[in-house]
Amino acid sequence: MLMKKQELIHLHGLLAEVRKQCEFWGEDLDLDSYQELGVKPTSIHKSKTDHKAAVFELTKGITAPMEEPKSEPLAATAD
Repeated sequence: MLMKKQELIHLHGLLAEVRKQCEFWGEDLDLDSYQELGVKPTSIHKSKTDHKAAVFELTKGITAPMEEPKSEPLAATAD
């Protein structure tokens, strides 16, 4: 199923809110690629392709810290 431009803009806005929350929690996000695009959720004059690229870059920036292994030891517990 293909997304319409309006749906991509809405998703872009939701991801921007997730970004704000991650930054509030102190996550160090690498969003240089996203910022270089110059496309914000409020940039409604930008093309669907521009918003799609922004969504992908923003998603990569948000999820990258989750992929990094944590150095915290796991406690041994039994259920």
